[in-house]
Amino acid sequence: MDGSVIFDPLVPLPILWVATALGFLFIALALWRRLSGWWLRGPAIAALLLGIANPSLQTEDRDRLTDIVIAIVDESASQQIADRADQSAEALAALEAEIAQLENTELRIATLGDGEGDQGTLLMSALAEVMAEEPRARIAGTVLITDGQVHDIERAPDLPAPLHVLLTGRPDDWDRRLVIENAPAFAILGEPVTLTLRIEDQGAVPADMGDMASIEISIDGGEPQRFDVPVGRDLDLPVTLPHGGMNVLQFTVPPEESELTDRNNAAVVQINGVRDRLRVLLVSGAPHPGERTWRNLLKSDSSVDLVHFTILRPPEKQDGVPVNELSLIAFPTRELFLEKIDEFDLIIFDRYQRRGILPSIYLDNARGYVETGGAVLIAAGPDYATANSIFRSPLGEIIPGAPTGRVIEQGFTPEVTEIGERHPVTEGLAAHSPRAMLADEADDLPWGRWMRHVDVEATSGDAVMTGAEGRPLLVLDRVGEGRVALLASDHAWLWSRGYEGGGPQLELLRRLAHWMMKEPELEEEAMSVSAVGQTMTITRRTLSETANDVDVTGPDGETVTVPLEESRPGLFTTTYEGPEIGLYRLSDGEKEAVIALGPAAPREFEATIATSAVLDPLVDARRGGVMPISEGAVDIRRVREGRPAAGRGWIGITPREAFLTADITVRPILPAWLFLLVATLLAIGAWLWEGRRGTPVR
Repeated sequence: MDGSVIFDPLVPLPILWVATALGFLFIALALWRRLSGWWLRGPAIAALLLGIANPSLQTEDRDRLTDIVIAIVDESASQQIADRADQSAEALAALEAEIAQLENTELRIATLGDGEGDQGTLLMSALAEVMAEEPRARIAGTVLITDGQVHDIERAPDLPAPLHVLLTGRPDDWDRRLVIENAPAFAILGEPVTLTLRIEDQGAVPADMGDMASIEISIDGGEPQRFDVPVGRDLDLPVTLPHGGMNVLQFTVPPEESELTDRNNAAVVQINGVRDRLRVLLVSGAPHPGERTWRNLLKSDSSVDLVHFTILRPPEKQDGVPVNELSLIAFPTRELFLEKIDEFDLIIFDRYQRRGILPSIYLDNARGYVETGGAVLIAAGPDYATANSIFRSPLGEIIPGAPTGRVIEQGFTPEVTEIGERHPVTEGLAAHSPRAMLADEADDLPWGRWMRHVDVEATSGDAVMTGAEGRPLLVLDRVGEGRVALLASDHAWLWSRGYEGGGPQLELLRRLAHWMMKEPELEEEAMSVSAVGQTMTITRRTLSETANDVDVTGPDGETVTVPLEESRPGLFTTTYEGPEIGLYRLSDGEKEAVIALGPAAPREFEATIATSAVLDPLVDARRGGVMPISEGAVDIRRVREGRPAAGRGWIGITPREAFLTADITVRPILPAWLFLLVATLLAIGAWLWEGRRGTPVR
């Protein structure tokens, strides 16, 4: 219960103030006139004014509310290091026991894990959310059980009560971590790219650790190479990527026995390898309509450097024109096929036949160029079926189709074979024809015909397209480390001219050229993996009709088998949710792939030593304290507002004395008529007193 006096005047308040002023003036006049009854006139006036003011007694029936203490328990990844999780559990249990002994006090407990998307420990955001659910007037204190690694201190809410930190960790903790300071997202193949990394020690580092540490570097999960590097200094490391596409580089520092964790001893960097320029050598044996098709295709690609030679005047041509008067450039055969052949990514022989221009030794050098990683494309014309065919040269040992000597001069529609439906060069090719792009049903639209087909017998490789009489039209093969393709017709240009509606000539030749130049997305036997967040998409491309299950090995060494489903011919996919960040290795027994989920260095493990440095300004502003859990349990006391709320072995909360008003009762102190009666009696008493005593005359 609580009572107070309130006034509810019977007249407007300004009139009451005027009446009060007149009353004081009347009493002053009585004193000036020396009226002996002034001491009765004054109370009479006061009684009259009180009656008009109508004083009442207000009583409240109050329900006392409990004080609330908020406890935020940090359960982020850094809190799982060593015995910090046990420390947090023990500290929380002790806090609950202390609060239970305090009268009229409740404890609100909230936990938080890692922030989504590697945001770190969002402790202040969690505190603000809990405070928003509680009445501010009842919050008596806040306790944070954490290692002090907070990544949203700028979001700290305005606290109405003391803030305390129960700090996990131990004084002798130390840790070694690997830091990637600089890593580009793209790099040019064949050119070194510089990565900057550093190994640093934190905390109470043992004196016998030394100034050097070992680091292991592996690419795409291959055999690691070990180096000794200085600790605490930036190291510039030049790296040359081995292949195009995504290259996954893993850096690992062997863990020390006494350090806190090895979760920050490794870092993964993903660099996309791109070619600076693709160099192509196009040798046309004679001018013909299809020559322009190849030239336009290669010149339209800004990433391709094209060197094109057309043999306009073969050696056997005798027309009497002096050589010094010819405006022709001599074919630099020695320079191209002996000295600089390895500088080209692809060599195209377009309707080329042996005429003595390229000696056999040069063509044999081209064969060796393919076996060591180069690529040769034969675009055959009628010359391929003759005795001067390039197949009759040393290159014939690696060409996947032998000529039968027959040239089929009749119209035919190129068709994709069953294996071609699964090969990246020809799969889905129908959707890229000009008429298919203007229609809804691409499969129902035939391509335009070609009019010449050189008959060949496929001796190796894969025939991905057929032509006249179902004979091989496009044959692809791998030789050693290189690639060879044979296109048994010189009429692809009819598609580009739109003959009978045309066809996907541009897309076919583009894919063919880029497959031969080993573009990763056109590999027919490959496994790739991409990720969005923690979800990875696994893709297996194969010429087989089935695909093996994929074994996914996570950062913790556990292996999970994931089945693949065929999404279209030759392409099998699936998705897998990675349980944690880190490097994952994938294998189906034939192909392997690696991918890193999450950042190169998770934010939770950038700093692992427990410290209150980030929270100290906030704690000091609220007169709280930081108590290491390793030093033992703490007591909880009540302290007044504005007093220090922490000391040796104890922390304090501020009682809020909040209440809820259940009922209010208002009663007049005296009835108005009684005030009027008292005023009247006092006025009569003053008159009688003055009449008996007499009034002095001035």
